[in-house]
Amino acid sequence: MNRISQSIDNAVRSNHSRTIDIVNRGLKRRYRAERRFKIYGVAAIIISLGFLALLFVNIVGKGYTAFQQTEIKLDVFFDPAEFQDKLASDANYMAIVKDSMSRLFPDVSGRQDKRALYGLVSTGTVFQVRNILLEDRRLIGKTVPVWVPADDDVDMLVKGHMDRRLPEDQRRLKDQHLAWIDQLDADGRLRKALNHSFFTKGDSREPELAGIWGAMMGSFFALVVTLLLSFPIGVAAAVYLEEFAPKNRWTDIIEVNINNLAAVPSIVFGLLGLAVFINLFGLPRSAPLVGGLVLTLMTLPTIIIASRASLKSVPPSIREAALGVGASKNQMVFHHVLPLALPGMLTGTIIGMAQALGETAPLLMIGMVAFIVDIPGGFTDPSTVLPVQIYLWADSPERAFVERTSAAIMVLLAFLITMNALAVVLRRRFEKRW
Repeated sequence: MNRISQSIDNAVRSNHSRTIDIVNRGLKRRYRAERRFKIYGVAAIIISLGFLALLFVNIVGKGYTAFQQTEIKLDVFFDPAEFQDKLASDANYMAIVKDSMSRLFPDVSGRQDKRALYGLVSTGTVFQVRNILLEDRRLIGKTVPVWVPADDDVDMLVKGHMDRRLPEDQRRLKDQHLAWIDQLDADGRLRKALNHSFFTKGDSREPELAGIWGAMMGSFFALVVTLLLSFPIGVAAAVYLEEFAPKNRWTDIIEVNINNLAAVPSIVFGLLGLAVFINLFGLPRSAPLVGGLVLTLMTLPTIIIASRASLKSVPPSIREAALGVGASKNQMVFHHVLPLALPGMLTGTIIGMAQALGETAPLLMIGMVAFIVDIPGGFTDPSTVLPVQIYLWADSPERAFVERTSAAIMVLLAFLITMNALAVVLRRRFEKRW
Protein backbone atom coordinates (compact mmCIF):
# COMPACT_ATOMS: atom_id res chain seq x y z
CA MET A 1 0.00 0.00 0.00
CA ASN A 2 2.83 2.36 0.79
CA ARG A 3 4.34 1.72 -2.62
CA ILE A 4 1.03 2.34 -4.32
CA SER A 5 0.41 5.59 -2.41
CA GLN A 6 3.96 6.72 -3.09
CA SER A 7 3.52 6.02 -6.80
CA ILE A 8 0.26 8.00 -6.80
CA ASP A 9 1.96 10.90 -5.03
CA ASN A 10 4.81 10.88 -7.52
CA ALA A 11 2.34 10.82 -10.41
CA VAL A 12 0.38 13.72 -8.92
CA ARG A 13 3.58 15.70 -8.35
CA SER A 14 4.70 14.98 -11.92
CA ASN A 15 1.36 16.06 -13.38
CA HIS A 16 1.34 19.15 -11.19
CA SER A 17 4.86 20.12 -12.28
CA ARG A 18 3.95 19.61 -15.94
CA THR A 19 0.82 21.72 -15.47
CA ILE A 20 2.83 24.48 -13.79
CA ASP A 21 5.38 24.38 -16.60
CA ILE A 22 2.63 24.67 -19.20
CA VAL A 23 1.02 27.56 -17.32
CA ASN A 24 4.34 29.34 -16.93
CA ARG A 25 5.15 28.95 -20.63
CA GLY A 26 1.70 30.31 -21.45
CA LEU A 27 2.16 33.23 -19.09
CA LYS A 28 5.52 34.05 -20.65
CA ARG A 29 3.97 34.08 -24.11
CA ARG A 30 1.13 36.31 -22.92
CA TYR A 31 3.53 38.69 -21.17
CA ARG A 32 5.65 38.92 -24.34
CA ALA A 33 2.52 39.55 -26.41
CA GLU A 34 1.42 42.25 -23.96
CA ARG A 35 4.84 43.93 -24.12
CA ARG A 36 4.76 43.84 -27.93
CA PHE A 37 1.28 45.34 -27.91
CA LYS A 38 2.44 48.16 -25.63
CA ILE A 39 5.43 48.80 -27.90
CA TYR A 40 3.16 48.94 -30.95
CA GLY A 41 0.84 51.36 -29.17
CA VAL A 42 3.67 53.65 -28.08
CA ALA A 43 5.17 53.54 -31.58
CA ALA A 44 1.80 54.44 -33.11
CA ILE A 45 1.47 57.41 -30.76
CA ILE A 46 5.02 58.58 -31.50
CA ILE A 47 4.47 58.29 -35.25
CA SER A 48 1.17 60.19 -35.02
CA LEU A 49 2.73 62.94 -32.93
CA GLY A 50 5.65 63.09 -35.36
CA PHE A 51 3.37 63.64 -38.35
CA LEU A 52 1.34 66.20 -36.39
CA ALA A 53 4.51 68.04 -35.37
CA LEU A 54 5.71 67.96 -38.98
CA LEU A 55 2.41 69.47 -40.10
CA PHE A 56 2.57 72.24 -37.50
CA VAL A 57 6.22 73.00 -38.24
CA ASN A 58 5.46 73.22 -41.96
CA ILE A 59 2.49 75.56 -41.42
CA VAL A 60 4.25 77.77 -38.88
CA GLY A 61 7.45 77.86 -40.94
CA LYS A 62 5.56 79.19 -43.95
CA GLY A 63 3.14 81.48 -42.15
CA TYR A 64 4.79 83.19 -39.19
CA THR A 65 6.39 85.84 -41.42
CA ALA A 66 2.91 87.02 -42.50
CA PHE A 67 2.53 88.69 -39.11
CA GLN A 68 5.14 91.20 -40.27
CA GLN A 69 5.01 93.53 -43.25
CA THR A 70 7.85 95.29 -45.04
CA GLU A 71 7.39 99.05 -45.10
CA ILE A 72 9.09 101.87 -47.01
CA LYS A 73 9.47 105.38 -45.61
CA LEU A 74 8.33 108.18 -47.94
CA ASP A 75 8.59 111.91 -47.42
CA VAL A 76 5.17 112.89 -48.71
CA PHE A 77 4.77 116.52 -49.78
CA PHE A 78 1.16 117.65 -49.98
CA ASP A 79 1.63 120.14 -52.79
CA PRO A 80 -0.95 122.96 -52.51
CA ALA A 81 -1.15 123.03 -56.31
CA GLU A 82 -2.80 119.60 -56.23
CA PHE A 83 -5.62 120.93 -54.08
CA GLN A 84 -6.48 124.14 -55.89
CA ASP A 85 -10.15 124.18 -56.95
CA LYS A 86 -10.50 120.58 -55.72
CA LEU A 87 -11.89 118.82 -52.73
CA ALA A 88 -9.33 117.01 -50.60
CA SER A 89 -10.96 113.70 -51.50
CA ASP A 90 -10.66 114.39 -55.24
CA ALA A 91 -6.96 115.26 -55.37
CA ASN A 92 -4.51 113.23 -57.43
CA TYR A 93 -2.88 111.26 -54.62
CA MET A 94 -1.24 108.91 -57.10
CA ALA A 95 0.81 111.87 -58.39
CA ILE A 96 1.75 112.77 -54.82
CA VAL A 97 3.04 109.24 -54.15
CA LYS A 98 4.93 109.12 -57.45
CA ASP A 99 6.53 112.47 -56.71
CA SER A 100 7.67 111.17 -53.31
CA MET A 101 9.31 108.15 -54.94
CA SER A 102 10.92 110.26 -57.66
CA ARG A 103 12.54 112.54 -55.10
CA LEU A 104 14.16 109.50 -53.47
CA PHE A 105 15.70 108.41 -56.80
CA PRO A 106 16.18 111.55 -58.91
CA ASP A 107 18.42 109.71 -61.43
CA VAL A 108 15.56 107.50 -62.62
CA SER A 109 14.23 109.11 -65.80
CA GLY A 110 12.97 106.51 -68.30
CA ARG A 111 9.25 105.79 -68.46
CA GLN A 112 9.66 102.06 -67.88
CA ASP A 113 12.20 102.65 -65.12
CA LYS A 114 9.83 105.04 -63.36
CA ARG A 115 7.00 102.53 -63.62
CA ALA A 116 9.26 99.87 -62.08
CA LEU A 117 10.29 102.31 -59.34
CA TYR A 118 6.71 103.19 -58.46
CA GLY A 119 5.94 99.46 -58.24
CA LEU A 120 8.14 99.10 -55.15
CA VAL A 121 5.32 100.40 -52.99
CA SER A 122 1.89 98.88 -52.65
CA THR A 123 -1.10 100.18 -54.57
CA GLY A 124 -2.74 100.76 -51.19
CA THR A 125 -0.27 103.58 -50.52
CA VAL A 126 -2.55 106.00 -52.36
CA PHE A 127 -5.44 105.34 -49.98
CA GLN A 128 -3.18 105.53 -46.94
CA VAL A 129 -1.85 108.95 -47.97
CA ARG A 130 -5.39 110.10 -48.76
CA ASN A 131 -6.65 109.07 -45.32
CA ILE A 132 -3.77 110.88 -43.61
CA LEU A 133 -4.71 114.17 -45.28
CA LEU A 134 -8.44 113.72 -44.73
CA GLU A 135 -7.78 113.33 -41.01
CA ASP A 136 -5.79 116.58 -40.88
CA ARG A 137 -6.28 119.20 -43.64
CA ARG A 138 -3.56 121.36 -42.09
CA LEU A 139 -0.92 119.10 -43.66
CA ILE A 140 -1.40 120.79 -47.06
CA GLY A 141 1.87 122.47 -47.97
CA LYS A 142 3.88 120.34 -45.55
CA THR A 143 6.17 117.32 -45.93
CA VAL A 144 5.20 114.36 -43.78
CA PRO A 145 7.25 111.16 -43.27
CA VAL A 146 4.97 108.16 -43.87
CA TRP A 147 5.73 104.44 -43.60
CA VAL A 148 3.81 102.72 -46.40
CA PRO A 149 3.51 98.97 -47.22
CA ALA A 150 5.93 97.65 -49.81
CA ASP A 151 4.85 95.57 -52.78
CA ASP A 152 4.47 91.85 -52.13
CA ASP A 153 7.57 90.98 -54.20
CA VAL A 154 9.68 93.40 -52.16
CA ASP A 155 8.17 91.94 -49.00
CA MET A 156 9.06 88.40 -50.06
CA LEU A 157 12.65 89.46 -50.87
CA VAL A 158 13.18 91.18 -47.52
CA LYS A 159 11.73 88.19 -45.64
CA GLY A 160 14.05 85.79 -47.44
CA HIS A 161 11.42 83.99 -49.52
CA MET A 162 13.04 85.10 -52.78
CA ASP A 163 16.59 84.07 -53.64
CA ARG A 164 18.40 87.11 -54.99
CA ARG A 165 21.32 84.90 -56.10
CA LEU A 166 19.27 83.39 -58.89
CA PRO A 167 19.80 84.66 -62.44
CA GLU A 168 17.79 87.78 -63.25
CA ASP A 169 15.46 85.98 -65.65
CA GLN A 170 14.46 83.49 -62.91
CA ARG A 171 13.17 85.97 -60.33
CA ARG A 172 10.37 88.53 -60.32
CA LEU A 173 12.63 91.38 -59.17
CA LYS A 174 15.34 92.52 -61.54
CA ASP A 175 18.84 93.70 -60.64
CA GLN A 176 17.66 97.31 -60.86
CA HIS A 177 14.96 96.61 -58.27
CA LEU A 178 17.55 95.03 -55.97
CA ALA A 179 19.76 98.10 -56.25
CA TRP A 180 16.89 100.40 -55.29
CA ILE A 181 15.91 98.16 -52.36
CA ASP A 182 19.51 98.05 -51.12
CA GLN A 183 19.68 101.85 -51.28
CA LEU A 184 16.45 102.19 -49.32
CA ASP A 185 17.82 99.80 -46.71
CA ALA A 186 21.10 101.70 -46.48
CA ASP A 187 19.22 104.99 -46.03
CA GLY A 188 17.12 103.56 -43.20
CA ARG A 189 13.93 103.70 -45.23
CA LEU A 190 13.17 99.97 -45.11
CA ARG A 191 11.84 98.09 -42.10
CA LYS A 192 9.68 95.14 -41.02
CA ALA A 193 6.78 96.08 -38.75
CA LEU A 194 3.76 94.34 -37.26
CA ASN A 195 1.26 93.62 -40.02
CA HIS A 196 -1.82 95.37 -38.64
CA SER A 197 -3.64 95.03 -41.97
CA PHE A 198 -3.68 91.24 -41.66
CA PHE A 199 -5.86 91.49 -38.56
CA THR A 200 -7.90 94.61 -39.38
CA LYS A 201 -8.69 94.49 -43.13
CA GLY A 202 -10.77 92.37 -45.46
CA ASP A 203 -9.71 90.46 -48.54
CA SER A 204 -7.77 92.11 -51.35
CA ARG A 205 -6.31 91.29 -54.75
CA GLU A 206 -2.97 92.54 -53.44
CA PRO A 207 -1.36 90.15 -50.94
CA GLU A 208 0.24 92.89 -48.88
CA LEU A 209 -3.20 94.45 -48.27
CA ALA A 210 -5.17 91.24 -47.65
CA GLY A 211 -6.50 90.58 -44.16
CA ILE A 212 -8.67 88.11 -42.28
CA TRP A 213 -10.91 90.47 -40.31
CA GLY A 214 -13.75 90.27 -42.82
CA ALA A 215 -13.64 86.46 -42.79
CA MET A 216 -13.46 86.38 -39.00
CA MET A 217 -16.54 88.59 -38.71
CA GLY A 218 -18.36 86.37 -41.21
CA SER A 219 -17.44 83.31 -39.13
CA PHE A 220 -18.59 85.10 -35.96
CA PHE A 221 -22.02 85.97 -37.36
CA ALA A 222 -22.50 82.48 -38.80
CA LEU A 223 -21.55 80.83 -35.50
CA VAL A 224 -23.90 83.11 -33.55
CA VAL A 225 -26.79 81.96 -35.75
CA THR A 226 -25.66 78.36 -35.38
CA LEU A 227 -25.44 78.55 -31.59
CA LEU A 228 -28.79 80.32 -31.15
CA LEU A 229 -30.57 77.67 -33.20
CA SER A 230 -28.67 74.41 -32.68
CA PHE A 231 -28.28 74.48 -28.88
CA PRO A 232 -31.93 74.92 -27.82
CA ILE A 233 -33.27 72.71 -30.62
CA GLY A 234 -30.68 70.00 -30.02
CA VAL A 235 -31.17 69.95 -26.25
CA ALA A 236 -34.97 69.96 -26.59
CA ALA A 237 -34.86 67.07 -29.07
CA ALA A 238 -32.52 65.08 -26.82
CA VAL A 239 -34.68 65.66 -23.73
CA TYR A 240 -37.83 64.59 -25.56
CA LEU A 241 -36.29 61.47 -27.11
CA GLU A 242 -34.62 60.37 -23.87
CA GLU A 243 -37.20 61.31 -21.26
CA PHE A 244 -40.65 61.67 -22.84
CA ALA A 245 -40.85 59.86 -26.20
CA PRO A 246 -42.48 56.41 -26.19
CA LYS A 247 -40.24 53.53 -27.16
CA ASN A 248 -41.75 52.33 -30.43
CA ARG A 249 -40.87 51.86 -34.08
CA TRP A 250 -41.17 55.57 -34.92
CA THR A 251 -38.73 56.70 -32.25
CA ASP A 252 -36.34 53.93 -33.34
CA ILE A 253 -36.49 55.26 -36.91
CA ILE A 254 -35.84 58.81 -35.67
CA GLU A 255 -32.83 57.70 -33.60
CA VAL A 256 -31.36 55.76 -36.53
CA ASN A 257 -31.77 58.74 -38.82
CA ILE A 258 -30.15 61.09 -36.33
CA ASN A 259 -27.15 58.77 -36.10
CA ASN A 260 -27.01 58.54 -39.89
CA LEU A 261 -27.20 62.32 -40.31
CA ALA A 262 -24.08 62.67 -38.14
CA ALA A 263 -22.18 60.71 -40.82
CA VAL A 264 -23.61 62.47 -43.89
CA PRO A 265 -20.96 64.40 -45.90
CA SER A 266 -21.15 68.08 -45.10
CA ILE A 267 -21.53 69.11 -48.73
CA VAL A 268 -24.97 67.45 -48.72
CA PHE A 269 -26.11 70.00 -46.14
CA GLY A 270 -24.79 72.72 -48.43
CA LEU A 271 -26.91 71.37 -51.28
CA LEU A 272 -29.91 71.29 -48.96
CA GLY A 273 -29.30 74.89 -47.91
CA LEU A 274 -28.95 75.97 -51.55
CA ALA A 275 -32.21 74.28 -52.52
CA VAL A 276 -34.29 75.30 -49.50
CA PHE A 277 -32.99 78.51 -47.94
CA ILE A 278 -31.84 80.28 -51.13
CA ASN A 279 -33.91 78.89 -54.01
CA LEU A 280 -37.13 78.23 -52.08
CA PHE A 281 -37.18 80.88 -49.34
CA GLY A 282 -35.19 83.50 -51.26
CA LEU A 283 -32.72 84.31 -48.48
CA PRO A 284 -29.67 86.38 -49.50
CA ARG A 285 -26.81 84.46 -51.04
CA SER A 286 -23.38 84.48 -49.40
CA ALA A 287 -24.81 85.76 -46.10
CA PRO A 288 -23.92 84.60 -42.56
CA LEU A 289 -27.63 84.03 -41.92
CA VAL A 290 -27.80 81.27 -44.55
CA GLY A 291 -24.41 79.95 -43.51
CA GLY A 292 -25.57 79.71 -39.90
CA LEU A 293 -28.74 77.85 -40.95
CA VAL A 294 -26.72 75.33 -42.96
CA LEU A 295 -24.23 74.84 -40.13
CA THR A 296 -27.15 74.38 -37.72
CA LEU A 297 -28.44 71.47 -39.79
CA MET A 298 -24.96 69.98 -39.80
CA THR A 299 -24.26 70.31 -36.06
CA LEU A 300 -27.70 69.29 -34.76
CA PRO A 301 -27.01 65.51 -34.91
CA THR A 302 -23.75 65.96 -32.98
CA ILE A 303 -25.43 68.03 -30.27
CA ILE A 304 -28.42 65.67 -29.99
CA ILE A 305 -26.21 62.58 -29.67
CA ALA A 306 -23.95 64.24 -27.06
CA SER A 307 -26.94 65.56 -25.11
CA ARG A 308 -28.63 62.14 -25.04
CA ALA A 309 -25.41 60.55 -23.82
CA SER A 310 -25.26 63.14 -21.01
CA LEU A 311 -28.85 62.42 -20.01
CA LYS A 312 -28.16 58.67 -19.98
CA SER A 313 -25.17 59.20 -17.68
CA VAL A 314 -27.44 60.59 -14.92
CA PRO A 315 -28.19 57.65 -12.55
CA PRO A 316 -31.79 56.36 -12.44
CA SER A 317 -31.74 56.88 -8.67
CA ILE A 318 -31.89 60.66 -9.24
CA ARG A 319 -35.10 60.25 -11.22
CA GLU A 320 -36.59 57.78 -8.71
CA ALA A 321 -35.74 60.00 -5.74
CA ALA A 322 -37.31 63.07 -7.37
CA LEU A 323 -40.48 61.17 -8.23
CA GLY A 324 -40.52 59.59 -4.76
CA VAL A 325 -40.73 62.96 -3.00
CA GLY A 326 -43.70 64.02 -5.16
CA ALA A 327 -42.09 65.83 -8.13
CA SER A 328 -43.89 65.67 -11.44
CA LYS A 329 -42.10 64.26 -14.48
CA ASN A 330 -41.44 67.75 -15.82
CA GLN A 331 -40.02 68.85 -12.48
CA MET A 332 -37.90 65.70 -12.30
CA VAL A 333 -36.43 66.34 -15.76
CA PHE A 334 -35.92 70.09 -15.66
CA HIS A 335 -35.07 70.56 -11.96
CA HIS A 336 -32.91 67.49 -11.33
CA VAL A 337 -31.79 65.58 -14.44
CA LEU A 338 -31.16 68.43 -16.86
CA PRO A 339 -28.88 70.48 -14.54
CA LEU A 340 -26.73 67.41 -13.94
CA ALA A 341 -26.52 66.63 -17.67
CA LEU A 342 -25.91 70.24 -18.76
CA PRO A 343 -22.06 70.16 -18.55
CA GLY A 344 -21.94 67.25 -20.98
CA MET A 345 -24.41 69.02 -23.25
CA LEU A 346 -22.26 72.15 -23.27
CA THR A 347 -19.20 70.05 -24.11
CA GLY A 348 -20.99 68.46 -27.06
CA THR A 349 -22.19 71.87 -28.21
CA ILE A 350 -18.69 73.36 -28.12
CA ILE A 351 -17.32 70.41 -30.09
CA GLY A 352 -20.13 70.82 -32.63
CA MET A 353 -19.39 74.56 -32.92
CA ALA A 354 -15.70 73.84 -33.42
CA GLN A 355 -16.65 71.45 -36.21
CA ALA A 356 -18.86 74.13 -37.75
CA LEU A 357 -16.06 76.71 -37.53
CA GLY A 358 -13.77 74.54 -39.65
CA GLU A 359 -16.32 73.62 -42.34
CA THR A 360 -15.81 74.76 -45.92
CA ALA A 361 -17.75 72.53 -48.34
CA PRO A 362 -21.33 73.40 -47.30
CA LEU A 363 -20.56 77.13 -47.35
CA LEU A 364 -19.11 76.91 -50.85
CA MET A 365 -22.46 75.64 -52.07
CA ILE A 366 -24.35 78.70 -50.77
CA GLY A 367 -22.02 81.21 -52.40
CA MET A 368 -19.76 82.21 -49.51
CA VAL A 369 -16.82 81.72 -51.84
CA ALA A 370 -17.35 85.18 -53.33
CA PHE A 371 -14.59 87.82 -53.25
CA ILE A 372 -15.68 90.12 -50.39
CA VAL A 373 -13.63 93.22 -49.58
CA ASP A 374 -15.94 95.02 -47.15
CA ILE A 375 -16.25 93.98 -43.52
CA PRO A 376 -19.74 92.51 -42.90
CA GLY A 377 -21.78 94.50 -40.43
CA GLY A 378 -24.72 92.15 -39.94
CA PHE A 379 -26.22 88.75 -40.53
CA THR A 380 -27.45 89.53 -44.06
CA ASP A 381 -24.38 91.32 -45.43
CA PRO A 382 -22.30 89.49 -48.05
CA SER A 383 -19.34 87.82 -46.39
CA THR A 384 -17.08 84.84 -46.33
CA VAL A 385 -15.71 82.74 -43.46
CA LEU A 386 -12.20 81.91 -42.37
CA PRO A 387 -11.95 78.37 -43.87
CA VAL A 388 -13.29 79.62 -47.21
CA GLN A 389 -10.85 82.55 -47.09
CA ILE A 390 -8.03 80.04 -46.66
CA TYR A 391 -9.39 78.09 -49.64
CA LEU A 392 -9.43 81.23 -51.80
CA TRP A 393 -5.90 82.26 -50.86
CA ALA A 394 -4.56 78.75 -51.38
CA ASP A 395 -5.74 78.97 -54.99
CA SER A 396 -3.77 82.19 -55.63
CA PRO A 397 -0.41 81.85 -57.41
CA GLU A 398 1.48 84.62 -55.58
CA ARG A 399 4.06 83.50 -53.04
CA ALA A 400 2.80 86.12 -50.59
CA PHE A 401 -0.64 84.48 -50.57
CA VAL A 402 1.00 81.18 -49.60
CA GLU A 403 2.41 82.97 -46.58
CA ARG A 404 -0.96 84.46 -45.67
CA THR A 405 -2.70 81.13 -46.22
CA SER A 406 -0.45 79.48 -43.64
CA ALA A 407 -0.93 82.38 -41.24
CA ALA A 408 -4.73 82.15 -41.58
CA ILE A 409 -4.51 78.39 -40.91
CA MET A 410 -2.55 79.17 -37.74
CA VAL A 411 -5.29 81.55 -36.58
CA LEU A 412 -8.01 78.99 -37.38
CA LEU A 413 -6.13 76.23 -35.54
CA ALA A 414 -5.72 78.54 -32.55
CA PHE A 415 -9.50 79.04 -32.39
CA LEU A 416 -10.19 75.31 -32.79
CA ILE A 417 -7.65 74.33 -30.13
CA THR A 418 -9.09 76.94 -27.77
CA MET A 419 -12.65 75.70 -28.26
CA ASN A 420 -11.67 72.06 -27.75
CA ALA A 421 -9.60 72.94 -24.69
CA LEU A 422 -12.61 74.82 -23.29
CA ALA A 423 -14.75 71.72 -23.82
CA VAL A 424 -12.22 69.58 -21.93
CA VAL A 425 -12.02 72.09 -19.06
CA LEU A 426 -15.81 72.28 -18.74
CA ARG A 427 -16.13 68.50 -18.75
CA ARG A 428 -13.48 68.01 -16.09
CA ARG A 429 -14.72 70.81 -13.88
CA PHE A 430 -18.46 70.28 -13.89
CA GLU A 431 -18.99 66.66 -14.88
CA LYS A 432 -19.89 64.40 -11.97
CA ARG A 433 -18.79 60.79 -11.79
CA TRP A 434 -21.34 58.38 -10.38
